[in-house]
Amino acid sequence: MPATQIVILKPYNHHGDIMNKLELIDTLRFEAEITKSEAAAVVDLFFNKIANTLTDGDRVEIRGLCSFYVKKYKAYAGRNPKTGEPTRVKPKKLPFFKCGKELKNR
Repeated sequence: MPATQIVILKPYNHHGDIMNKLELIDTLRFEAEITKSEAAAVVDLFFNKIANTLTDGDRVEIRGLCSFYVKKYKAYAGRNPKTGEPTRVKPKKLPFFKCGKELKNR
């Protein structure tokens, strides 16, 4: 296979159309011809780096695929849905995923 060509094969999927972490590891192991523990280390490194970057408040951008960022919300007055009582919602930060243009076009 030429170095510029990348082929992603979908492994047997136990969960219908959902690829989970173990299936990603198996695909990487097969495609890169590495051991399962090496593939698991690569996948863990990748996800941990994304999580740590978001924790630091920074943005992760994978051109053509997606970006991850943390959105900050200020405190606001809300209502308890069960009792209807007014309550104060604390400020919070939530992670967000944004689809890249190339992925969206696919």
